[in-house]
Amino acid sequence: MLYFVKTPFWLRKLYGECTWKMPSTEKVIYLTFDDGPHPEATPFVLAELKKYNARATFFCIGKNVVGYPEIFQEVINAGHTTGNHTYNHLNGWKTEDDLYLDDISIAKKHIDSTLFRPPYGRATKRQLKLLRNEPFNLKPCMWTVLSGDFDEKINGKRCQQNVIANARSGSIVVFHDSKKALERLQIALPGVLKYFSDKGYRFESIIVK
Repeated sequence: MLYFVKTPFWLRKLYGECTWKMPSTEKVIYLTFDDGPHPEATPFVLAELKKYNARATFFCIGKNVVGYPEIFQEVINAGHTTGNHTYNHLNGWKTEDDLYLDDISIAKKHIDSTLFRPPYGRATKRQLKLLRNEPFNLKPCMWTVLSGDFDEKINGKRCQQNVIANARSGSIVVFHDSKKALERLQIALPGVLKYFSDKGYRFESIIVK
C-alpha cells in the first residue's frame, strides 16, 4: 500500500484548489476523522476528544449517517464540524462524473456542510471544479498528515509516531473512525492528543470560508 504520510509540496501545488493546511500563527492542529459514523469507533473518538476539550472535523459517509443518525447527531451536539465524504465512498478516479456528483448530492441531503473530502483523496480536477460551483458550492479539503491507521501492516504506535513526527501548527491530520482502523486508532489517538496537549497545542475544527 503506497501513500504519503506527509503530503508532498508538488501534490499540494497540483491540486491547489484544495485546502491542505490551515493558516495558523498559533499552536493549533486540526484533527479529522473519515468514514464514520461508526457505532464503536465514533463514540470512542468523541470520548477521547472530550478529555482534552478538543474540536475536530468528521468527514462522513452518507450511508453511515443514514445508518447511525443518533451517533451523527452526537458528533454535532459535541460541537464538532462535519463534511461530505460521498454517500457510498466512491473513488472519483474510477467513477464517471455524473454518477460521482449524484452520489455526493445524495450525501448532501443528510450532511449539512460546505466541506468535502474525496475518498482516498481521489477526485479529478474536473470533478473538483464542478463541486466548487453551483449547485454544490463545496470546499474540497485534503490533509497535511496521514496517520496511516487504515494500514493493517503497521501498528497503533507507528500511526501515533507518523503524526507526532510530521504535524505542526496548522496541520490537517487524518484518522478514521471506522472498524478497519479502530485497533490502531485506540492507541494512536490518545497518544497524539496527550503529546500535543502537553506541548501547549489545542485542537480545532476546520472552518473554510
